Parts: sequence; structure tokens; C-alpha cells
Amino acid sequence: MSFETIFAIAWAVGLGLGGGLLTKIGQWYFDLRKPAWQPPNWLFGPAWTVILGLAGWAFVLAWRGSDNQSDHALLIGLYAINGVFHFLWSPLFFTLRRPDWALWEVPFLWASVLALCVVLRDFSVLASWLIVPYLAWVTFAAILNWKIVQLNAPFGGEPAR
Repeated sequence: MSFETIFAIAWAVGLGLGGGLLTKIGQWYFDLRKPAWQPPNWLFGPAWTVILGLAGWAFVLAWRGSDNQSDHALLIGLYAINGVFHFLWSPLFFTLRRPDWALWEVPFLWASVLALCVVLRDFSVLASWLIVPYLAWVTFAAILNWKIVQLNAPFGGEPAR
């Protein structure tokens, strides 16, 4: 198996599993007021699976559309930065119980996804389009995060357990 395929699978599976493990849905979460338009909880896992799978495929296409090591380093760097911001959101929201802090983190995640969308286009137009569902979902999640903060603030009154 090629490096780009192994990297893409490791990135997508790592983010999917890591995000799932960092998302502890307990009574605190169930007690939050949420907008009526929030999707059911069971939908988030399948949505992220598809989105990360498409983004992993985009990495493979972009890698194969580039022809030098500096392009490869750029792709790895963009995916690594995105992975960091992707991982930060769940502990902020669920572990620390700070949706307000998670909301402050969202622009960095969103910008990292937009950067993928824009930069991957130089290597593969299809790769860039494969990132669009990720960008759309993070945009939706940001709006949902903002609404949860609006409905439940202030936060930080009790320590995380």
C-alpha cells in the first residue's frame, strides 16, 4: 500500500476514533438546551465517517496530483494542522464542558478546512470538492455550537468530572 493511502487512512480513522473517544455524552450534555433543528445524536458518527473518508480520499488525489517533495510536505502539514484543530474541539466542548471555549476554537478549525479546500484545488479539482462536505458540516456545527452557547450560557460554574 502506498504512503499516501496509509496516511489518508490513518488520518481519517485517527480523527474519527479520537473524536469519538473524546466525545463523552453524559447527563451534562443531555441537560443542555439545544435548538429544535439539531440532528439526532446518532447521525454525528456516520456523518463524520463519510466526511473524513472523503477528506482522506482528497489527500490521496492531491498527493498523486503533486510531483515534488515540497508539495507533499505542504499537504502533510495542512492535514496535520487540521487534525490538531479537529481534535481540540471535542475536549473543549465535552470534557471541559465549555461550549463557549469550543466556539472560540471553531474559526481555527473552519480556516484549516477552508485552507484544504483552496490548496488542494492546485493538485486536484475533485480533491477540493471532496473537502466541501467537511467545510459545510463544520459551518453547520459552528452555528449549532453558537446556538447552544446562546441557549445555555454562562458556562464554567462547575468543574469537569
